[in-house]
Amino acid sequence: MQYLPPAMERLTEQFKKLPGIGAKSAQRLAFHVLSLSREDAAAFAQSILDAKDKVHTCPVCQNLTEGDGPCALCSSYKRDRSIICVVAEPKDVIAMERGGEYDGLYHVLHGVISPMNRVGPDDLKIRPLLDRVAQGGIEEVIMATNPDTEGEATAMYLTRLLKPFEVKITRLAYGIPVGSHLEYADNATLMRALEGRQEIN
Repeated sequence: MQYLPPAMERLTEQFKKLPGIGAKSAQRLAFHVLSLSREDAAAFAQSILDAKDKVHTCPVCQNLTEGDGPCALCSSYKRDRSIICVVAEPKDVIAMERGGEYDGLYHVLHGVISPMNRVGPDDLKIRPLLDRVAQGGIEEVIMATNPDTEGEATAMYLTRLLKPFEVKITRLAYGIPVGSHLEYADNATLMRALEGRQEIN
């Protein structure tokens, strides 16, 4: 027996596709959207379309940006251009910036090497990182992938590729628990991990 109108069922199914959203949460979100005024619902739908149309990757660091040219971080004259912090996802940039301690540049891989999920090196934004380092002026590359198996494997793979460039390669210290994610780390933990980073040999 169908308890919801077909349009509500379809809306609920769309919410269920979001990460971390189960059937009950999806239904709750669908009811919330239904309670919005038509103007608010239209604005909500338009914001999704706007994000899809306008947000793209920065040609330099591969972080998310809007508009032409490099993102605000890559364009800032206040950033230390001799250091690149390599992270897996754009949300990791937000986590690092939240601490306010790091003032270098970033490079976003858009994932980690994961054979189980059929993600290989060619699926990541590795080539642009190598190109940036090859241009010169980079003194240190910080590996800030998550301290889990896939994050470690990705960091070690990148280290091997970067060794010929003779730049200092460091890894965040283990103030971040193994198996956890950067986005969930508090500011103090991230600061200690950044300050205690160690060189990868």
